[in-house]
This record gives sequence, structure tokens and C-alpha cells, in this order.
Amino acid sequence: MSDQDNTPEIVEEITQSGGSLALPGQTLPERVYIIPIHNRPFFPAQVLPIIVNEDPWAETLELVSKTPHQRLALFYMDSPTEDSSSFDPNSLPQHGTLVRVHHATREGGKLQFVAQGLTRVRVRGWLRRKPPYLAEVDYPQSEDDPRDEVKAYGMALINAIKELLPLNPLYSEELKNYLNRFSPNDPSPLADFAAALTTAPGLELQEVLDCVPMLKRMEKVLPLLRKEVEVAKLQKELTGEVNRKIGERQREFFLKEQLKIIQRELGITKDDKSADADEFRARLVGKTLPAPVQKRIDEELGKLSILETGSPEYAVTRNYLDWATALPWGVYGEDKLDLKRARKVLDQHHAGLDDIKSRILEFLAVGAFKGEIAGSIVLLVGPPGVGKTSIGKSIAESLGRPFYRFSVGGMRDEAEIKGHRRTYIGAMPGKLVQALKDVEVMNPVIMLDEIDKLGASYQGDPASALLETLDPEQNVEFLDHYLDLRLDLSKVLFVCTANTLDSIPGPLLDRMEVIRLSGYIAEEKLAIAKRHLWPKLLEKTGVPKQRLSLSDSALKAVIDGYAREAGVRQLEKQLGKLVRKSVVQLLEDPERTIRIGPKDLDDYLGKPVFRSEQVLSGVGVITGLAWTSMGGATLPIEATRIHTLNRGFKLTGKLGDVMKESAEIAYSYVSSHLKEFKGDPQFFDEAFVHLHVPEGATPKDGPSAGITMASALLSLARGQAPKKGVAMTGELTLTGQVLPIGGVREKVIAARRQKIFELILPEPNRGDFEELPDYLKEGLTVHFARRFADVAKLLF
Repeated sequence: MSDQDNTPEIVEEITQSGGSLALPGQTLPERVYIIPIHNRPFFPAQVLPIIVNEDPWAETLELVSKTPHQRLALFYMDSPTEDSSSFDPNSLPQHGTLVRVHHATREGGKLQFVAQGLTRVRVRGWLRRKPPYLAEVDYPQSEDDPRDEVKAYGMALINAIKELLPLNPLYSEELKNYLNRFSPNDPSPLADFAAALTTAPGLELQEVLDCVPMLKRMEKVLPLLRKEVEVAKLQKELTGEVNRKIGERQREFFLKEQLKIIQRELGITKDDKSADADEFRARLVGKTLPAPVQKRIDEELGKLSILETGSPEYAVTRNYLDWATALPWGVYGEDKLDLKRARKVLDQHHAGLDDIKSRILEFLAVGAFKGEIAGSIVLLVGPPGVGKTSIGKSIAESLGRPFYRFSVGGMRDEAEIKGHRRTYIGAMPGKLVQALKDVEVMNPVIMLDEIDKLGASYQGDPASALLETLDPEQNVEFLDHYLDLRLDLSKVLFVCTANTLDSIPGPLLDRMEVIRLSGYIAEEKLAIAKRHLWPKLLEKTGVPKQRLSLSDSALKAVIDGYAREAGVRQLEKQLGKLVRKSVVQLLEDPERTIRIGPKDLDDYLGKPVFRSEQVLSGVGVITGLAWTSMGGATLPIEATRIHTLNRGFKLTGKLGDVMKESAEIAYSYVSSHLKEFKGDPQFFDEAFVHLHVPEGATPKDGPSAGITMASALLSLARGQAPKKGVAMTGELTLTGQVLPIGGVREKVIAARRQKIFELILPEPNRGDFEELPDYLKEGLTVHFARRFADVAKLLF
């Protein structure tokens, strides 16, 4: 038959061939219309609603409705889209299902009908290969399989279905439908029904539909059903766990709500809002609030009472009140103004530093005389490891005030000091407000560590923000951006620390009282190590002092050979190394006691880092004294003549601009005054001179090497070595004046460290030298020079 428009004749034939109602088991039509389905195969044991597109399947359903048997075949199509109006008939699977159509309805471009599965169907030949599709079909029948095996598989399938039923109530509904229509003794519908219960992929289910032999079909279905049981069990466990957790939380929530209502009825408690407000009011009891502060807090409490607890503004207001009421308004700690006790505390914590201690005691004495210590700003300047931070702690302890330390090193955001404005999310007050909240008094000792290392960025300049904080005239009314309330910081004692003054802005430095801490000499380091460092290390490691000891000579050798820096941090590290290596030996031999002498140091610490330096001497070589941020240092300066072909002057040694200028001045001065100093007046006219400051990798700069460079050039011109064992410092002018320099104490300590006991200093620095402690001046011969002629007379 052709594929042309011959549908009426076909309908007539179908009508005639199926004149009577065909029930399962009775006559089945030889020709049926076909509709493809997509979700999963339809099984003979199912009764389900099917939805298809009106275009192109409306005509098919109309033709089916005109047949007396009302049947069509459903075939599964495994395609990603549901548009199968033009599918290839050859791509149909082997088997489909013959269904009876009930209650066909049309709605919103879709057709819906209830399909009652009847039996498997197979296409024998095509009568029409475009919608409505029509084919000649046959109905495969399963052969007789061994009865016992089929029965066993049937029982296994029924047991699996029984297991599945309690896990999901939907399965029990399907089972009721199945039992209403089929006999439990008929195995074929049972196998199909079991397969239809599973959520297996469409292709796996199609394999079951294609499998006609009963036993083989049951073999395929049973694993699918067992897998479904396992998945359902796991799903039930997970659902149970989730429900249990949700149930616990709900129960807790309901109980809390009931408790709140009961308490409110009995007048025992209040809601969250009232509780917050009462807590903030309770915090203010015993505090003395300035009138503007009291007014502002009352306003915020009023705002809190009208806001909903869930609103973001409520959280902002609550956070603000939390900070504002936590501050110690009008609460001051009592100072312990006992000078004897203060001296004892300072001596207990620090060896040496007598001038610093006396300066602190003067400061405390003024406070004791007046009856109170008003806020003051002290800046402790000195090399690393000399005890600046610990002095701050000692000041707080001697006064009996709480101590709060924070480092401003690297701080780039001024909001760290003055707080963020409340408009920002996550806004917080500045560090000073946080400090007052922590210490709970308005007159603590606050240490600003590393103030010389403040950063600056596009976010602001914290050094400028500190001006208001550290100015006694302004900090009476310090304003934090977050609180927007005036705070009185005038009673706070600020202690700042720095390694050098160069990087501190002038206006900030102007507000601070500078106290210099120079390095320690070997005798002071010895006392610190014996009294503080060594006992502390033994206590830290739990080693009894009877089992490990260090002789004084070994301690001197450690200071001299391994830790010559200005502070004592390196010394502490080396002593720590000694203790650790000793502990290893004590563990290996529990009966052993160790006494470390100078000869043992090489084994413990390796070869000395510093060797006993030979002070350089000879023609054109002079020892100068320099100040660095790490303490004082000796600075040898060498001058030599390279050739006599032409006049010239060369400088090396990583020198800064100031030192280069000093060298030029020294060269010009000595060249023009050679005759006065008994040198050959023609010497520099034909000499190419090279001036070098050794350790060229270290940058050097500063106005204190003028007379040293001039002396080296003069020694070269005279061809005469200077007096041995002399070190000098001082700046030179073109007219031969010797100008004053800084860092006298550090330079004297550096000279003593190198065992140089004869010094030349500028006459204007005589007062600085006389102020030094006696133990530093002891054994020194010091000459004071007004003009360079005084220097030349002493050297040659």
C-alpha cells in the first residue's frame, strides 16, 4: 500500500478487522497507529496518563478514536528533544507496548489521554511513514520457561517490592492498581510491573521491554529492583537525618518562644530590645559622663527602643552603644607615687641605663610633688635590643597603671588611629578607643611602638592623625570619627619608641620629649646577661642552674666575639643557642653537669663572628667615630696617592651627599693650607688622590667625618703616620672651624668597645661629654678642638 493519502480506506479496513471489542487475550489488531514517547518506555503492566504535542499527534488520536478497539502502540525514543514529528521509523526500538486509549482531552496545545498497557508489540512492516504513522504489527509471546525457576524469581521480585513499599508511599499506590488488574500468579505482568517501579535509565528499561523470554526478563529486572531498594533506603536515611535536625531546632525554637512568653507573663524578663537597653544603662552606673556624651547616648537609646530588632539600623545603633557605654568615662586609676618603689622596679628590670632611670624618676617626682601625673609624651630613641619596650612596661608598673601597647610600624590608614565613620559597613573605633575600653581607666600608659616606621598611603597619613593624639593642647578634646564624642586623653601617659629620628615628621617630633637610649658597653652587657638573660633562659627551658653554668670569662667571650651590637637581643640569641645545645647533652647523659668555659664556645657557637679588630694605622689612615641607628661604630678612613700625572680626587665607600660634601671641604681646606701644616705646598697640584671609607656595601652619611678626612689627607701629604690609638669625630668648615656633632655617648661607647682610649671631640661638645656617666669617661683621654690646627698639633 502506498504512503499517499489513503487514510479513510485504512480506517475502514481496521474497523472491519476489529469489529468486536478486543480484550487482553482476545483478538488483537494487526494494524495500529504509532506514537513515540520520550521519558521512559511504557510497560504492559502500567496505566498512566500520557501527554503529547497537539501538532502532529492530534490526527493520530482522532483516527484511533474512530477505531472500535481504541488502541495504539507507544514506542520509546531515546532523543534529547521531544520533537519527534519527523523521526526515522527505522530508529524505533524492537518492541513497544500496545495500549488502550481512555479519556483523550485537548488543552493549551497539548493532548492528554490515559494509556492502559495491554501487551508487547513489534513492527512487522510500515503502511505509512509520516504522521499519522501506521504499521502492521505482531505480538511476541514468551515461551514456557522452567516453572520452578520462574516461581523462585517471582518470589524474589515480590520480596524486593515488599522491601520497597515502606520506603516510599507512592509505590504502595502503584501496587494497589496492579493487584486490581492482574493475578499474582501471572509472572509476566509482575516482571513488567517491577521494572516500571524502578527509576532506572530509559535504555536499561527498554532492554527489559525487548526481553520477551520470561526467565531472562526476570534476571534483568531483579538487579534493577535491588538497586532501587538500596537507593530508597539511603534516601530515607538522609531524609530522616535532615528531619531529625530540623525537628530538634524547631523544638528548641518553640520551647524558647514559650519560655519568653511565660517569663513575660510572670514579669520575670523582658524582650531582647529592653534587655539590651538595660544592659547599656547598667554599664554607665558609677561613671561620670560629660553632658554632651550623656545626651548623645540617651538619643541613641531612644532610637534603639523604636527600631525593629531585625533591621540593619538596629545592629548599627546597638554596636555604637556597645562601644560608647564600654568606655571608662570619668574613671581614673590611682597612681602609686612612691619614688623608692619606682627606683626598685626600674633597677629590678634593667641593668645600666642610669641616665634614663634618673630621667624617669625626675618625671615621677614632679608628679608626686604636684599630686598627679598629667599626660605626657615621652619618645625613647635608640638602637634595637636596648630595652625600649620593656622600659615602657616598667614605667607603667612603677606607677601602678595599666599598660597597653600597639605597634604603629607600617600603619598606613589614619582610621587605625581615629576610627572609621559610622557610614561604613564594619566601621570600628580607632586603636586609642579600643585601648581605653581594654584598660578600663582614662589614665593608662599607652605605648606606640615603632613610631619611626609609620607608613603613608592614599588612605591617609597616620602621622598627621597622631598630631591631635599626642598634642597636650589638643588631646583634651580628642575626637574619634566612629564615636563622634570628645574624649579627654590629657591624663594618658604616652610612651613612643623609635630607632631613629630621621623618618619622624618634624611637627610630630616637636610634640614629644626625646629620651635617647644608647647601646650598652661590655660591662653592662655582662651584668644584664648574668642578672636577667641567663636566669630567664634556664627558667624557660626548665634546666636547674646546678646542672648548667657559664663562666664569666666565657660570657665575656660571647659578648666580645658573637654579640657586639648595641643592644642585647643578639646576645640573648647566642645564650639561647648555648642552653639548647647543652640540653641535648644533658638528655643523653642524665647524671652529667655542664660548665661552659671560653674554650668550649667554638663547639657550641662556631667560630667567633667578630675578631679582635686591629685598629688600622699608617700614613693616610685615621680612625673616625660614627653614629648609626644600630648604635655607635668606629669608621677607619684611608687616603692614598695613585699617580702624579695629573691633579685629581676620587671618593669611594658608598657615601651619602653630606659625606661627599665633607670630603670636598676637607680636600679644599688641606690643599689650601698645606704650607701651614708643614706639608709640601705642591703635593696636591700634581697628585691624583683616592679617599676610601672601608665596608663599601654599608651606606654612610652624616656631618661628623670632616676632621677625620682632612687628617687622612694631611697625613698623606706630610708622608707621616698619625699618632696611634687616637679616634676622632667632628665636622670641618672651609675656614678650619671644628663644628659640633651628635651621638657623643654612642661614639664614646664604640671607642671603648674597640679599646681606643684617646679621643678628639669638637670643643662645643665638651658639655655633652661631661654629662656622660663616670664609668663611661673612666680611663679616657679626651682632647677638645676648636680649629683643625688643634687636631693637627695632637696628631703629628
